[in-house]
Amino acid sequence: MLQHIEMKRPEDFFTELPQRSPKGVYFYRINGYHQTVHELIKKYYDAARKAGVVIEGRIPNPDNKNLAYFDEMMGSDFRSDKTFLSQKLKKWLPRMNQYQNDAVAGAMADTLSELKNEGKNENMLKNAYIKFMCWLYYKFERIVSQLGNPQVPKILYEGDISNYEFLLIRILSGAGCDVLLLQYHGNAAYQKLDPQSRWSKELVIPGMTAFPKDFSLAKIREEITQEAGMQRLYGRTPEVMNCTNAWIEGKGLADFKVPVLQRGSDPKLFYNCYCRIHGVDSPSAYPNDLYSLRQQLKNDQRKVLVINDRIPPPSIDEVNAVPKQNYADLNSFLTHMAAQMGFIADPELKSLAVKAFLDTLRRLSSQGGGSLSMIANKAIYVLCWLKRYFNELLAGWKMPDVGCFIKMGGCKNENEALFVQVLARLPVDVLLLVPDKNMTCSLQDSLLYEVNYDESLPMTEFPESRSAQTVGTVAYHAERELDTIMYQDSGIYRNRQYGQANSVILKTMYEEVEQLWTTELKYRPNFSTEGGEVAIPVICAKICGVKNNDLAAYWSSVKRLFTPDTLLINRLPCIQPGSPNPVVGIAGQFIRNGQIDKEAIKRHSCYQYGVLRDEIQEHILDKMQMLISGRYIQGTFESFSENLIIATILNLDKNLVRMIQKFDFTKVNPKVVCLSLNEQSMSMEDTILFTFLVLVGFDLAIFVPTGYQTVERFFNPGKIIFQDHQIGDYMYDLRIPNFHKISDKQSHPSWRDKFFKRGN
Repeated sequence: MLQHIEMKRPEDFFTELPQRSPKGVYFYRINGYHQTVHELIKKYYDAARKAGVVIEGRIPNPDNKNLAYFDEMMGSDFRSDKTFLSQKLKKWLPRMNQYQNDAVAGAMADTLSELKNEGKNENMLKNAYIKFMCWLYYKFERIVSQLGNPQVPKILYEGDISNYEFLLIRILSGAGCDVLLLQYHGNAAYQKLDPQSRWSKELVIPGMTAFPKDFSLAKIREEITQEAGMQRLYGRTPEVMNCTNAWIEGKGLADFKVPVLQRGSDPKLFYNCYCRIHGVDSPSAYPNDLYSLRQQLKNDQRKVLVINDRIPPPSIDEVNAVPKQNYADLNSFLTHMAAQMGFIADPELKSLAVKAFLDTLRRLSSQGGGSLSMIANKAIYVLCWLKRYFNELLAGWKMPDVGCFIKMGGCKNENEALFVQVLARLPVDVLLLVPDKNMTCSLQDSLLYEVNYDESLPMTEFPESRSAQTVGTVAYHAERELDTIMYQDSGIYRNRQYGQANSVILKTMYEEVEQLWTTELKYRPNFSTEGGEVAIPVICAKICGVKNNDLAAYWSSVKRLFTPDTLLINRLPCIQPGSPNPVVGIAGQFIRNGQIDKEAIKRHSCYQYGVLRDEIQEHILDKMQMLISGRYIQGTFESFSENLIIATILNLDKNLVRMIQKFDFTKVNPKVVCLSLNEQSMSMEDTILFTFLVLVGFDLAIFVPTGYQTVERFFNPGKIIFQDHQIGDYMYDLRIPNFHKISDKQSHPSWRDKFFKRGN
């Protein structure tokens, strides 16, 4: 019999028998959880599955058929000595060699002898012998034929072990098996069977805690399966890996100037830098510092790519070059994405790119990055950019080369942030420059190193030459510093400080519509400026009926919503179906695979918004894409409603365009009041227009005294954006009054006035 030996570290479990000193087996039990324990169990489970036995739940007792077969084959005679047991085992388990037979027979004889010494009678010993023999035949036959091999067979038992199971496991351990017991409920049940811990040792690791409630071998099995799937998905494992920022001194631009060969010497690592510099250390010297950096990189013969402001979005041709298919789940999508890396010839660089790309997409999915289709759209952007810029950064790569990517102005949106995250895990230095402290960068990454300076410089382009530099005066920089103090995280906003915004539709009581109508956005509930984007809380209300049948008060409440920034629409449909629209016939060429081609739109002669501020143009086109992707309108991607959406939005009334151009995302937003007094309903064009305006950031109030469904017709189910307020009885055949003669004074106290009115 092999002796039980003590291991020095969990990895000893997997040492082959000839290399163990002294020669023996391990019999351990685990009563607590630790990440080291998790990895040990996963590895031990895999070993036991391949060369051993895994027991989940109790070992089934022999049934009547098992017992009858044993009696037929082996007879009813019984002795507990080793000679008898050896003879029986030769007949019962003929695949065992002599060494294995002797080991099992000797261990069983010792166990039966111990039971006899404890006072068990002959009949009890015989029952134990029969149970052991049946278990060996039906459950452990594959393991006993491996005894004595260099690779020690493994037994993994999950749960609280019973007395006879424990006795059999002792027999197999003594015969030459490693054993690991997983005791999720602690040590109490085991100690009843082995109070002195004679047969097994407890594995103790500092920092162990109780097992998680959902921990099980089933979950371990699922994890192993997922990892195997990931291995198939990722393909070739890279032989080198990134050492990002571990070598830097935190000196900003100076770190990027360090020659690659001076960063580290491990041949299995490439040493890259990943840094965002917010602000400048010296406004007067900053342009010259950037120019010097570029010259240094050029002198070192480094590949350098500089992008100012936004990364141009993929063209239609670039997007169409990515094959499309329907994805059943995330893994099928990732498999498809991994297959698109064929443009990288070097196998090592390709494996690095696949890993960086897929890791980033999986991280996005785990962080709630949206539906699979949304993640796919973002992935296509990143893939197109990788293809586009590959030659400029990584063509002809060999270790330990590191390219350099410089982004002036930081990441403008999530797509750019994802692209940067992938690049930073490749042999590329990534430098994000945000010299203007009033600007923000949307990138968030635990791998990123941050450098922050106190001074600010509104500089948008990387200097190409010394003659192109522009240096501000002392007074100019003092003004910029004051600008930073006043408008950075202060709740005070300078004019048009933000260029990106998304609407959040408020759920309100009817009385709050009027109260919030003229309130600046920054004072409304749920307003925020996270990540350089403004969350615009907007009102989108359908007001049905007339309160208290009081028409005078009703028209007065409507008039109180008229502000200098309010557009009144006094009939529906606002846009007649089939109205002349020069974009209708060509809209289809601006969209492919659900994505609008912004650059193609801007280049076309029909585009009338080129005179608007750049950020307003982007805002309009982003909300157009959002309206299409959100499938708000019936027939989107089914009967070409997306073409009508594009045509309607690219043909807005000039007054509406001016209202959007004037819009400051932190101040009072533009508004629309619509009166729907009869049976006429919105046209599809109206539905597109009103939904678009709400996405842009308009407040919208539609008064429907009849209560008719005049605004719902062209929305997809579940996509109606209006909050329905039922304020009173329905009234019909009303005529629009002369609002110049209508008082805008509130004649009756509001519910708030009544509620908070103090007594005398």
